[in-house]
Amino acid sequence: MDLLNTLVDKGLRRETPTREEALAVLATSDDDLLDVVAAAGKVRRHWFGRRVKLNYLVNLKSGLCPEDCSYCSQRLGSKAGILKYTWLKPDEASKAAAAGLAGGAKRVCLVASGRGPTDRDVDRVSDTIKAIKEQNEGVEVCACLGLLSDGQAERLREAGADAYNHNLNTSESTYGDITTTHTYADRVDTVQKAHAAGLSACSGLIAGMGESDEDLVDVVFSLRELDPDSVPVNFLIPFEGTPLAKEWNLTPQRCLRILAMVRFVCPDVEVRIAGGREVHLRTMQPLALHLANSIFLGDYLTSEGQAGRADLEMIADAGFEVEGTDQVTLPEHRAGGGCGSHQGGGCGSHEDGGCGSHEDGGCGSHEDGGVCGSAPEGAGSCASADADAETVRRAGEPRTDLVAVRRRGAGTDLAPNA
Repeated sequence: MDLLNTLVDKGLRRETPTREEALAVLATSDDDLLDVVAAAGKVRRHWFGRRVKLNYLVNLKSGLCPEDCSYCSQRLGSKAGILKYTWLKPDEASKAAAAGLAGGAKRVCLVASGRGPTDRDVDRVSDTIKAIKEQNEGVEVCACLGLLSDGQAERLREAGADAYNHNLNTSESTYGDITTTHTYADRVDTVQKAHAAGLSACSGLIAGMGESDEDLVDVVFSLRELDPDSVPVNFLIPFEGTPLAKEWNLTPQRCLRILAMVRFVCPDVEVRIAGGREVHLRTMQPLALHLANSIFLGDYLTSEGQAGRADLEMIADAGFEVEGTDQVTLPEHRAGGGCGSHQGGGCGSHEDGGCGSHEDGGCGSHEDGGVCGSAPEGAGSCASADADAETVRRAGEPRTDLVAVRRRGAGTDLAPNA
């Protein structure tokens, strides 16, 4: 296909595709899907080899948010039955982070709900960053605390933060349909503040909120212009109790096309599969590793994810390797840079549900937090379930059974899933 050959050539040269080419990727047929994955996979391997970076989320403060983001289970007025707790103490957060690092994570993402941090909140997070850094050599720490005020990014950087996450989430033209308590421009401003302070910018999107192909291309091109070092791609988890609870618009094939489009537009950037991969990609997750070079390990902010051991097995079985702390994630020409500092651009901005991980997301509805086929011996699994009307599902049918509220890890007395 001429389109794919052109996109591969552009990706290897870090040349921006046209909007028409990006839209054409999203419009490809299921018959062409494997060709699309193979083409984008060439670009991914050129810049990142077969390495997969693991990231781990710690929800420092859950729920109780005054913002009205429609996709979020922690939003103002949410009726989702999530965990709600105030700030974890530095030792509690450090203990939670240690579980993810022991499971192979290279970066810890510290997330707190709310519009943005007070100066006292920045002090709390700074103490937590220092505690994690003192106890874990080589760990990267990313903060995701909402909208930043002047001087706060600099203080986080001084405390040892490596990155700051704040997603754009959707296109500027439709942003007001998703959130009314802050603006798209507010998000852009926070990403720029993080970059100016010397923090690596992390910013991405949420797919599946009813947006058009044009909206998806718009937000990814906006991210490229902001030029973040990492771009988390979230797939909406329609959490009961939120305004978007009935928005089941994604198929595994659609998710793969979106990831491929992001890779072509942002060829040399860390593309991270974030919240919702277990719910929407399901058994197609290994194919997505040919497009993205980064994932979250274990659970998310308010929902459960695939068991950590299942993530590691999936990576190994697909022929990839976990990126070590001694390996540099970004290509040499991007290493040490941030937004707007790389020739030819990259991708970037900021998120809000958590370091690229839209706060919902995850399978984990099985007892031990596993997914189909990962249940403990003797406990049964999806693969062994009776083939009745409930277990044999039609293509495109909502998988509400895969959405589970997190009940372990940070904010609880139970061990995390990592």
